[in-house]
Amino acid sequence: MSNSGKHDHSSTKLGTLILGALGVVFGDIGTSPLYALKVSVEAAGGAAGADISHTVLGVLSLISWALVLVVMIKYVFIIMRADNKGEGGIFALTSLVSAGIREGSSLRWIVTLAGALGAALFFGDSMITPAISVLSAVEGLKVLSPDLEPFIIPISLTLISALFAVERFGTGKIGIVFGPIMLVWFICLGVLGLTEIVQHPVVFAALNPWVGISLLAEHPGISIAILGSVVLAVTGGEALYADMGHFGRQPIQRGWLFLVFPCLLLNYYGQGALLISDPSALDNPFYRLGPDWALVPMLILASMATIIASQAVISGAFSIATQAVRLGYIPRLRVKHTSPEEMGQVYVSKINILLFVGVVVLVLGFRSSEHLASAYGVSVTGAMAIDTILAGFLMIAIRGWNKWMFIPLFVALFAIDMVFLGTNLFKFFEGGWLPVSVAAVLMLVMVSWITGRERLLKARWESATELKPFLDGLNGRLPQRVAGTAIFMVPHSNIVPVSLLHNMKHNKVIHERVILMHIQTLNEPYVGDSDRVTIEHLDHNFHAVEVRFGFMEDMHVMRAVAFLRAREFHFSLMEISFFVGKEQVIATQSSPLLMAPFIYMHRSMQGASEYFKIPLEHAIELGGYVEI
Repeated sequence: MSNSGKHDHSSTKLGTLILGALGVVFGDIGTSPLYALKVSVEAAGGAAGADISHTVLGVLSLISWALVLVVMIKYVFIIMRADNKGEGGIFALTSLVSAGIREGSSLRWIVTLAGALGAALFFGDSMITPAISVLSAVEGLKVLSPDLEPFIIPISLTLISALFAVERFGTGKIGIVFGPIMLVWFICLGVLGLTEIVQHPVVFAALNPWVGISLLAEHPGISIAILGSVVLAVTGGEALYADMGHFGRQPIQRGWLFLVFPCLLLNYYGQGALLISDPSALDNPFYRLGPDWALVPMLILASMATIIASQAVISGAFSIATQAVRLGYIPRLRVKHTSPEEMGQVYVSKINILLFVGVVVLVLGFRSSEHLASAYGVSVTGAMAIDTILAGFLMIAIRGWNKWMFIPLFVALFAIDMVFLGTNLFKFFEGGWLPVSVAAVLMLVMVSWITGRERLLKARWESATELKPFLDGLNGRLPQRVAGTAIFMVPHSNIVPVSLLHNMKHNKVIHERVILMHIQTLNEPYVGDSDRVTIEHLDHNFHAVEVRFGFMEDMHVMRAVAFLRAREFHFSLMEISFFVGKEQVIATQSSPLLMAPFIYMHRSMQGASEYFKIPLEHAIELGGYVEI
């Protein structure tokens, strides 16, 4: 992918991108047939009674139209148009909306909170997806033999441990096989479903939306439980938008329309046809679809598919965390790039450990995909509702889409989101509290960091020395100049860095050349080289340099230094010294309680030298105290 976010869509390249998208974008939603129909039919009353056919058809109808309305219409055809120079996802969307709102508006703060909440909910989803996906796949052992049931938890934990253990090596070397495996997976989904549909074509009656509506109308007492389970079929739909930057809109749209969606429908309808003919198959309709000889191969293939789906979600969490750091939502974290070719492949050790512990606790606590389904849905539907609100505001208020046509459409889509969210909130005490709790903790972290960071910047500004009066004051009484180039990392280009004042006070010198470097993260994914650096030449051989990075880019300061060497100053790397302020933040008596987490995080976060990839032999850290 180029920095412009544009993609080469020649036929060969398009096929490659579609294949790659199968292994990353569609993994989550592609493994939903393992559990979604089973849980939904059980929520609708299971196999009891003489109306099993009506129940199955109603559930199939609800799943079908949920896929059409939520995934196809909302994400594939509408929200994927809300791209930020080719990038998608909650932070790309938040950045676009924020850029269209004037500075200082309270609406910007609301949009920031909405983006933070969406990201927090995504992290909750990132814990549940590996747990429920791997468990549902390994539970096929019960179909093979009931005696194997005690091995489900140990095998699941082994697979999960192996998955998180190899994350630090990246997926570049094995990623090439993900797409073909998922291609085989989707083909198997379609073929298995089609063989059962041919024998019982009555299931096509579920294409009528009134079949699903009548099921809810006839059973109002359990309609909430039914809808809360049906939403499991659309989990992973938001990944189509979030991962758009890796493959582009067209490959994802075509992959969904011509392969993923048809194969999912065929499998769901095949499971439904099986249940109508044999209600006892409800114990695991997915694995009972195929012949006995295919059970072990499907068990292996399903395990591989769920691992791929889980890996994609985990990698998404790494990407979201990295973007959050660069946009100033959370403290600096150590980010490792696992591929020299793909800048989007990153590994964040602290996030990996957090997710691993969370997934293990979920598996041990819930012990089955059926129980875990109660916790699934709240985070997904909450994130989807936020996507709808922000995308609607962007398209109508900022991009000027026809409001008479699209306001009713976005209202309808938001209403569907709220119905799904509301039905899942009823499962709060059955497990839904878990993603809500995770999101609440992460929201506290982000709000504390964003608020504390603003107070810190304000405190710096109030106690700062303005640059122009400082330079004017140097006329006639310059300290001793020493050879070399001093680069001071500054939070704002119009103030004198504290580290420079400390250096003058204690060492009584100023370097021959002084560069005041300000790093800015823009509300766009990538910045072209022509817009990377702006230089302002000042008196006394001082130079104000502003370096811009996109929120998807690695903040490597030496790239900017290389630019300055080649085009402006021609200095030697041996004569450079980076001066980095290392502040100790302390609270005042009037500081709100929310500042306590910020101060702790500020003290324990990754250092600026390491974060900006400054060579340690050239870095000098000078400290001080700041009260907030």
